[in-house]
Amino acid sequence: MGMLDDILNSIQDGGGTGGPGTQSAPGSEGMSPIAKALIGLIAGYAIKNMGGMGGGSPAQPGGSPSQGQGGGLGDVLGSILGGGAMASRGGPSGGSGGGLGDVLGGLFGGGAGAGSAINGGLGDLLKQFQQKGLGDEANSWVGTGPNKAISPRDLEGALGGDTLNSLSQHTGMGRAALLDGLSQQLPRFVDQLTPNGRLPTKEEAGRML
Repeated sequence: MGMLDDILNSIQDGGGTGGPGTQSAPGSEGMSPIAKALIGLIAGYAIKNMGGMGGGSPAQPGGSPSQGQGGGLGDVLGSILGGGAMASRGGPSGGSGGGLGDVLGGLFGGGAGAGSAINGGLGDLLKQFQQKGLGDEANSWVGTGPNKAISPRDLEGALGGDTLNSLSQHTGMGRAALLDGLSQQLPRFVDQLTPNGRLPTKEEAGRML
């Protein structure tokens, strides 16, 4: 289990309101829904950054990751959860029992590809917040000081309806619960992925798996 698995394994539903049973190894069916949403968000922006996968449409206008059947956020979440489009094309299933690094490595072409995906996906996600006027908040999550809070309403405006609909569909969380959980957990998640006060390099991100 890598560092990213440890980070996600510490995350509970709704920002810590879930009981002990909400936590289990990422890559398994028992992975917390909000943890699935967080990694799906990074992976979805990674697909946009990499120009799509498998010949699918990489992104929709406006900078949000695509939900297209040929390689969008829905495919990534489906693979993490098991039984998704990626799994049906021979990719690793989230129910395979392996760590999250195995899932991302299969999706993005091994450890190096997964490291590039985390680097690029996280970078594009932060750019989205900056473009929506939330750069101070996003920069505080990356920096070494306190993390600034973000409201569910601001988060909704930054991510967009299509992305949130896809996350809600594949995690089983309602829109309100999803936004509440992400608003509480996303700042800490980004903070933990950027321990040096900057985006991790591709090599550093690869070592997190």
